[in-house]
Amino acid sequence: MVLFNYIEEYNMSIYNKGYKWHIKQILIGLDQLCNTLIGGWADETLSSRCYRNRNKYWYAKVGVKILDLIFKPWDKEHCRESYESELKSMHLPCEFR
Repeated sequence: MVLFNYIEEYNMSIYNKGYKWHIKQILIGLDQLCNTLIGGWADETLSSRCYRNRNKYWYAKVGVKILDLIFKPWDKEHCRESYESELKSMHLPCEFR
């Protein structure tokens, strides 16, 4: 019974956040999948990984420049902000932070 109440509360919290939030979560999940497919950690986005490795590998630095250019209309420094968000566990539900 408690499990069903939790699931119902979780489902209602998703619907209360709106479709934009839900679409963003799907895009983040796809981003994490792409990162995992090329050998990265499952819970890290490609943007965060590129920023973290920008001083180690030339292709990560190129990745930062490309991703920052793509996301420029929404984020000034997308990869840095993504990395800092990962450090603060902002991608996790409030209960897990």
